Amino acid sequence: MASQLEIEAQLVITWNGHDLQLVAAGTYLILNLPSQQVLDLLTASPPKTPGYVKPAKKPGPDPLQQINDLARQLGWVLDLRVAGKTYVTFGVQRTPKITLNAVLGKIGSFFR
Repeated sequence: MASQLEIEAQLVITWNGHDLQLVAAGTYLILNLPSQQVLDLLTASPPKTPGYVKPAKKPGPDPLQQINDLARQLGWVLDLRVAGKTYVTFGVQRTPKITLNAVLGKIGSFFR
């Protein structure tokens, strides 16, 4: 039985008029989003109703760490790219590798 799952695929998903590209070769997956605005839309929480009170944060595992752990268990490397530049890489090391592009992109999205 194989210890890893290897994939060869290219998929373009249109979401809200934006093309999201998913490419896989062997155990390496790349998800490319066209812009920081698209990433912000994908990760935005639903609008809150008036009078909404945010519940206290429950202690628990970090979702990014969970994705990284799963990628490591599967033997995959997941590379999330925004406009062709690596944003974060999962599965390479014990913690997700967040790039300077991610930090600068997130700061820039606050000013739009």
